[in-house]
Amino acid sequence: MTAVQERPRLTFSRTRWSTPVLGAAGVLAFIAIWEVASRLSIVNPDYLPPFSQVFAEVFQVVGGEQLRGEFWEALGMTMFGWAVGLALSLVLGVVLGVILGSNRWIREYTHSTIEFLRPIPSVGLIPIAIVIFGVRPSATIFVVVWACFWVILIHVIAGVTDVDPVAEATARSYGLGPLDRARYVVWPTVLPYLMTGVRLSGTIALVVAITIEIVVGAPGIGQMIATYQSAGNVTVVYALALLAGVLGLVINLLLRTLENAVLAWHPSMRSEVVA
Repeated sequence: MTAVQERPRLTFSRTRWSTPVLGAAGVLAFIAIWEVASRLSIVNPDYLPPFSQVFAEVFQVVGGEQLRGEFWEALGMTMFGWAVGLALSLVLGVVLGVILGSNRWIREYTHSTIEFLRPIPSVGLIPIAIVIFGVRPSATIFVVVWACFWVILIHVIAGVTDVDPVAEATARSYGLGPLDRARYVVWPTVLPYLMTGVRLSGTIALVVAITIEIVVGAPGIGQMIATYQSAGNVTVVYALALLAGVLGLVINLLLRTLENAVLAWHPSMRSEVVA
């Protein structure tokens, strides 16, 4: 009986440690292939500099005298568009998602419209955003909102429709008003869906923001990448791309940590700890 009870702990420990180790091994293997392919001229070093050279350039971009000010200003502009766009899409997605999810008639009436608009690629709206807002951060915010709004909206609608009707009826029988039912019945069901939507939207917003900056030259990291690409400074371009990837990883980790903290009470989180 004791041996059987100890097996889940061993499995959890093995899983807990194996995932980051395997992830680190994959990253190191990728770096080694990159370095060797460039050093041996398997790939033209003029187009793919060695990783060691790019990694050294990262420190010049972040802390060097020539690029430091330009990089941090560009990073601030990118994060401004990311944060404002994500916040607006969150507010709009939650409000409309609750309204649409709470009423079956409205949900069915708007379903075809949502399914028609949702697949429109955000990149395809860049010309429209430029015409309306010009080459300014507002254009970036507009397209980011479009890309993230649908993700959050769909998740919130799914959460509202997943509310247990028995729990809803029980709350009504106990005399809970609309606000109390929303707080104690609807919100706990919607929150896991919402946090998943926010986590997914965080990385989507960053990708869209940098893409817009590259394509139209809106202020930010993307514009900086396009500028140095036009100047033929390949090493700086790769260093900026590497920093953009690290930024995406940090955002994902922070949003995942936030999700785990907000949903610490949820049975799925408790089951992960027990497992």
